[in-house]
Amino acid sequence: MVLCVCSAGAATLGYVFQKRLATAVEFDHQVQLAKEEAARIREQVILPTEKRVAAGQNFAAALEKFGLSAQEAANASAAAQHAFNLRQVRAGNTITVGRSVEGRLREIDYKIDTDRMLKIVPEDRGFTAQITEIPSKTEITSVTGRVDDSLFNAVEDAGESAELALRLAQIFGYDLDFYTDPRRGDTFRIVLEKKKYSNGETAGYGRIFAAAYENGGKKYQALLFHDPAGRPGYYSADGKSQQKAFLRSPLKFGAPVTSHFSRARFHPILKTYRPHMGTDYGAPVGTPVQTIGSGRVVFAGRKGGEGNMVQIAHFSGYETMYLHLSRMFVRSGEHVEIGKTIGLVGSTGLSTGPHLDFRFIQMGQYKNFEKLGLPPSDPVSKKNWPEFAAVREKWLEILKTPELLQADLGASSAGTTH
Repeated sequence: MVLCVCSAGAATLGYVFQKRLATAVEFDHQVQLAKEEAARIREQVILPTEKRVAAGQNFAAALEKFGLSAQEAANASAAAQHAFNLRQVRAGNTITVGRSVEGRLREIDYKIDTDRMLKIVPEDRGFTAQITEIPSKTEITSVTGRVDDSLFNAVEDAGESAELALRLAQIFGYDLDFYTDPRRGDTFRIVLEKKKYSNGETAGYGRIFAAAYENGGKKYQALLFHDPAGRPGYYSADGKSQQKAFLRSPLKFGAPVTSHFSRARFHPILKTYRPHMGTDYGAPVGTPVQTIGSGRVVFAGRKGGEGNMVQIAHFSGYETMYLHLSRMFVRSGEHVEIGKTIGLVGSTGLSTGPHLDFRFIQMGQYKNFEKLGLPPSDPVSKKNWPEFAAVREKWLEILKTPELLQADLGASSAGTTH
């Protein structure tokens, strides 16, 4: 009995000792893991702080806003200058400064553009800098939205940037004036390439393959195709070119028509009835003014009651005039392309307030631009019609049913030039 009891006790003590030993070993192992994890955190974990470069701010001054000393900022800037011309640092671009959990400076990243990053890393003796590519991928996706007040707000409500609103307005800008035409309840659909960073953030937009805009019950559609010379352009579903010889407005966004074309309008300054041979757009001083068509500047300067004026001669006897400008960016004899910014809205000459007086002339006769049908570009040729029909069938179906994009369209569309 005694021997049995002693044996059982010894076995129990041995088991307890082994358990304690195993527990101690496991505890030491966990302690070692914790130390290693803490070391990794200290060495590898970077806590980022991001700010945008302010207008008029140089690179070193921007770094000091992150808590870098003047010497650190100067040394980092000197190293960066060897990899990138810091004179090209742009206001609004982001700088990200990363520090360890203990507060030590680990890296500085300046986002040059959507594809490149200037990376500055502290070393034992100063800093090193290099330009690296930002990893991203391009996918085909769709964007839909509804207009409650403005196209810009509707696109942003859909989770996209103002750039996409501008591009959509450019596509339909020959048929719609996005100052006055959008109505509450208008809808849009877009099928496009979207570039995304690895974290899912949008890096930018590629080609817009198809777009649809419904304005007050009237539907507009645009499909990316090419002209006979192979140049990309947008066409309606029936093959007509979306591009006309002239844009529908000399301003891109945001200004109402304050005075219409009239043969007998009461002049607010001269207090007499006289013809008003243009369309007045009410807009703040400094609003960019664009030429509605390509042509040659025949006059750019001060001209009596018209104030600062630009006059442009287009093809086939068409001319346009832009009055009361605060500034002019073109000179007489210069050739300008459609959509070029030629000046800024002002209130020079006989003017009661900031506005653009825009005039359209055809064969020497002033025309009411608001009611004028503009000449179109060439439609899809008969030779290219079968190719266009295939493109039309593909993208219009996806516009109607965006879920079709869940199929693998990337491979089939990546190489297309349409």
